[in-house]
Amino acid sequence: MDTLSSPGRIQRQLRGFRFLVDGLATGAAACLLLVVSLACVVLVLPLPLLPRAARAVRSLTALERGRIARHLGVRIPQPPPVPATARAVLTDPAVRRDAAFLLLHAVVGTLSGVVAVSSPIGAVQNVVLALLWPFIPGAETTLATPVQSWPQAGFALLLAAGYAAFGPLVVPPLSRWYPRVGASLLAPPRTLLVQRLAEVTATRSAALDAHATELRRIERDLHDGIQNRMVAVVVHLGMAERALRRDPAAALPIVQTAHAAADQALADLRAVVRSIYPPVLADRGLAQAVSGLAAHSAVPCAVQAGALPLLPAAVQAAAYAAVAEGLTNVARHSGARRVDVRLEVTGGRLVVEVSDDGAGGARETGGSGVSGIRRRVEALDGAVHLHSPPGGPTVLRVTIPVEG
Repeated sequence: MDTLSSPGRIQRQLRGFRFLVDGLATGAAACLLLVVSLACVVLVLPLPLLPRAARAVRSLTALERGRIARHLGVRIPQPPPVPATARAVLTDPAVRRDAAFLLLHAVVGTLSGVVAVSSPIGAVQNVVLALLWPFIPGAETTLATPVQSWPQAGFALLLAAGYAAFGPLVVPPLSRWYPRVGASLLAPPRTLLVQRLAEVTATRSAALDAHATELRRIERDLHDGIQNRMVAVVVHLGMAERALRRDPAAALPIVQTAHAAADQALADLRAVVRSIYPPVLADRGLAQAVSGLAAHSAVPCAVQAGALPLLPAAVQAAAYAAVAEGLTNVARHSGARRVDVRLEVTGGRLVVEVSDDGAGGARETGGSGVSGIRRRVEALDGAVHLHSPPGGPTVLRVTIPVEG
C-alpha cells in the first residue's frame, strides 16, 4: 500500500513545492504594493491614489485567490468591486481582508518561497563544491565555511544532505498550511455570504423582471408595428386580386403599395432583431461596436479600449447597452463638450466608464435608463456606480465579471 501511494505522495509534494515557488514572485509584488499602500495612507498627498493602489492589490489577491483555489480544489468567491473614493476604501471590509492577506503574503509567502527554492539549490551547490573544491579556489559552502580539504568537503556533503532532508520535511506541511490560511483570509465571512445570497436572490428577481419587460417590449413591437404592416400587405393583396379580375390596370398601384408595406415590415423586423442582440457585436466585437456608437455621438467622443479578450455575449450586450445609454444621457442632459469611454478587463472584470465634462447633477431615478442598465448588469453579478456631483464631471462606471 505504501508503495502504491508513493507516486501520489511525491506528486503532492511537487505540487506543494511549485505552489510555494510561484508564491515567491507574488510575494515580492506584495511587498512592493504594501509599501505603496502604506505610503498612500501615512502620507496625505498621495491619499487620492489609494483607490488605484487598492485595485492593484485586488488584482494581486485575485491572482492568489485563483492560485489557492486551484491548489486546494475549492472555489473562493470573488469580492465586490473596489470603492471609487479613498474614504470608502479605508472602510471597506473586502479591502481590509485584501490588506491582511497582502501583509501575510509579503512576509510568509516570500519566506515560504525562499525556503522551497533554497532547499534544492543548497543541496546541489554543496554537493558540487564537495566534489570540485580542488578546481574552485576559495570555494565556500552555503554557510560561508571554506572548502579547502577533503574533511571540509565531507562537511559540505553533510550540509547538502541536511538541505535535501530539510525540503521534504518542511515544504509539504508548509504547502498545506499556508494555502488554508490564505483561503480563510481571502474568502468572505459568513455574514457577507448571507448578504451575498440575498443580493443574488434580488438580482435573480430583477433579471426575471427585466426578461419579462423585454418580452413585452418585443411583443408590443411585433403587434403594433410588424403585425399591422403585414395585415396591410394582406389587405392590399386581396384588393389587388379583386382588381385583377375587374380592371387589371388598376391593380398595379395596389401591388406597389403592398410591396412598400412588406418592405417596411421587413425593416421593422430587422430593427426588433437588432434590439435583442446588436449584430455589430457578433460581427466586429465590443470595442469596434462601441467605436461605432462614439462615431455617431452628438457630443465628441473618444474611446480608449485595449486588447479585450473574447467576452461572453451577455457581457458584451450589457456593456454595449450601458455605453449607448450613457452617450444618450450625455447628449440629452449634460451640456458637455466632450465625453470619454474607457473599456478594459482587469482582475477578471470588464470595466466600462463613460465620463463627460458636463454640468453634473445626474441622478438615478426609478424609471431612468440607468436603472434598467443596473438591473441588467446586476443580473450578471456586476455593479453600476454613478458619480455626478453638481458642476461635474459625471462618471458612469460599470463592472461585469467575465470569469466564472
